[in-house]
Amino acid sequence: MFKRRSRPQPQVARTDAEWQASLEPDAYRVLRRSGTEAPGSSPYVHPPANSDGFYRCAGCDAELFRAEDQFDSGTGWPSFSDSATRDAVLVRTDFKLLFPRREATCARCGGHLGHVFGDGPVPTGQRWCINGAALTLDEASPEPTAGP
Repeated sequence: MFKRRSRPQPQVARTDAEWQASLEPDAYRVLRRSGTEAPGSSPYVHPPANSDGFYRCAGCDAELFRAEDQFDSGTGWPSFSDSATRDAVLVRTDFKLLFPRREATCARCGGHLGHVFGDGPVPTGQRWCINGAALTLDEASPEPTAGP
């Protein structure tokens, strides 16, 4: 018999009113209501010049993706070849459309991030198609140069 696995409880739990008050409207719609932003609308569509940073969850500040793993997929959404760590993002099957998709959610707060597809670059072959409204970019500062 098939046994459903329960989803782990998020570490960051807030009421809907608290989420709404703490997030920008687009971030709330994506993270808490599983919305999708318009393609090309995110400032994070193209990889940053400095690839030493991290993308964090706009809801709870968890580290989700490394800037070095971002690539331009041509889809209009920020795309990554992998998550920052194995435990940073949870993936489950979502049946919201007529076909099953692999939904990506923040492991820390449970916020909807986007979906994972199997048409990405090597070595993972994955394309993590993520809504930019669900992210903030934490760019690593260059090391200070030594003085004379």
